[in-house]
Amino acid sequence: MTTLQLFLQALTLQAGYNSALVAVGAGLLGIAGGGAGAFVFLRKRALVSDAVTHATLPGVAIAFIVMVLLGGDGRWLPGLILGSAASAAIGLMAVEWITARTRLGEDAAIGAVLSVFFGLGIVLLTVIQTMEGGKQAGLDTFLLGSTAGMLIGEAVLIAAAGAVAVGLVVVLRRPMTLVAFDPDYAATLGINVRRTDLAMMGLALVVTVIGLKVVGLILIVAMLIIPPVAARFWTERVDRLILIAAGIGGLSGFLGAALSAAARDMPTGPIIVLVAFALFAFSLAFSPRRGVLASALRHRRFQHRVHLRQGLLAMARGEAIYDRLTLRILRRRGLMRGDGVMTGAGRGAAGKAQLDETRWATARRLRADDPVLERYDGLTPIDQVLTPDQVAHLDSLLPKPEATR
Repeated sequence: MTTLQLFLQALTLQAGYNSALVAVGAGLLGIAGGGAGAFVFLRKRALVSDAVTHATLPGVAIAFIVMVLLGGDGRWLPGLILGSAASAAIGLMAVEWITARTRLGEDAAIGAVLSVFFGLGIVLLTVIQTMEGGKQAGLDTFLLGSTAGMLIGEAVLIAAAGAVAVGLVVVLRRPMTLVAFDPDYAATLGINVRRTDLAMMGLALVVTVIGLKVVGLILIVAMLIIPPVAARFWTERVDRLILIAAGIGGLSGFLGAALSAAARDMPTGPIIVLVAFALFAFSLAFSPRRGVLASALRHRRFQHRVHLRQGLLAMARGEAIYDRLTLRILRRRGLMRGDGVMTGAGRGAAGKAQLDETRWATARRLRADDPVLERYDGLTPIDQVLTPDQVAHLDSLLPKPEATR
């Protein structure tokens, strides 16, 4: 069976019960990550989530050691998740404490917590390698994620936790939106800003710990940040941003898990992140309002408007035109012949441009304090700013330009 056939089976949830659960769980994880990450992104606390993700590693290692010492299986996923959650919570509180009680900025606190906790985690993983059976612990999969050896119970746990996280995003969306945009206004409405901030980061923590097995602690922060950043290209409304971010995150998780199931030698976490980045790159390029292509088209249209206006004014004043783009635009619009002579349409358009420029100059001289006239940009016709009566009054104060006689 080819890789494409395996991928299509995984997409339609026909590649086996375990693969289907992993795909659904990864999709729910992506939805929760995109939704929770939208608030983290709007609150401008993306780096805090990075510190939280790296702070999970010592918790995973300590949980493994404790479960082994108690005679249990150190690879029991619920225990590892509880350990990582406790460690990440301590890391989050450490960042909050350093920021609130010292003169260090949040970026310095994040750097300190991130490096110390991750370094401690690496040391503990080295200690685990010296333990009996430690070499087969498989904890390295928590760095980059792996679903190849995932048990059905683990997949169910991840899917259920992802669903709970999605529900929390829906329930807490209003207070978190208010705090993300205007914490002072939120406080006047009786919202506890500190608790809401902690709930926001708590959601990021939940997504982090349930995503360790799928994406890994190094890359899970991408599931919190990339979807809302990509969604920002498509909308300026918060409710739509959350929905689009959740959709991008869910699609990234589902497609990434399906690709991982089809190409079994490829790591799951990096594939999911690459799919998310592909969706981000598509948004960056093709978003109709903020995309690179749309911006380039707007710039090109604006450039053509400027050259057309300046070309018409030069024609009205009888000045020679040497700019190639200006000449090309005038000829393409039928305002100038190939030998540089104005056409009839060109004389009319030039006269209108000169009249409009004269009207603007007169209006700005007579009504210098009128805020409406601040819209003058050298391109907008004055009849789009003033009323017909106002334009008629201006016309009564000035002679017609020669080009229009």
